[in-house]
Amino acid sequence: MDNQPQKTGYKKELYTESARKDRFKRIAERRTNKILNSLRLLGNTGNKTLYLYTEDDVQRIFNAIDTKLAEIKGRFKTRKDDEKFRL
Repeated sequence: MDNQPQKTGYKKELYTESARKDRFKRIAERRTNKILNSLRLLGNTGNKTLYLYTEDDVQRIFNAIDTKLAEIKGRFKTRKDDEKFRL
């Protein structure tokens, strides 16, 4: 038999608390900055001399953004599914 360790794909050091915090911070900052930049670019379309849109168009855009934002916020909330039912 070989004396080489088996490759399982699991790297324990990726799951330490500090590694998980660092990874979250790095990725969340990058993704948040991309979103903020995209929102800034979307705001540029508010220039009525360059773009023609209706109030309905604007409402549909922000409804879509609000819906997705509420969905994503829900993923960050702590769930209390483990609580037992009591009368």
